[in-house]
Amino acid sequence: MTDIIDINHLKKLQQEFSTIRDWDKFHTPKNIAMALTCESAELLELFQWLTEDESRTAFQDAALKEKTSHELADIMLYLIRLADLMQINLNEAIHNKMALNNKKYPADVVKGSAKKYDEYFTD
Repeated sequence: MTDIIDINHLKKLQQEFSTIRDWDKFHTPKNIAMALTCESAELLELFQWLTEDESRTAFQDAALKEKTSHELADIMLYLIRLADLMQINLNEAIHNKMALNNKKYPADVVKGSAKKYDEYFTD
């Protein structure tokens, strides 16, 4: 299967899913942001007690891979729903953020380091 995400299609599916269940009243930006955080914590929980090496090979464990897949899908769906509610074009936001990251983390300065951008440049 090709790894292409049609965000507009997923927005429509989520809108329909929510409307049919009369959940729109619950889908506020605040509530969706909180749900997104909860789902992210559920993803973290899957890796909580793994060593670094175990986490690198976690994809070889079919059950863990499936659980990870479900949590990633939940996160993506909440993320898309929040973007829709906030009228944010995710494609544009991602490209804009990558441009900012390229400025904040110039490769010739940060290569091989995990420091935060404000640790590289002091004014």
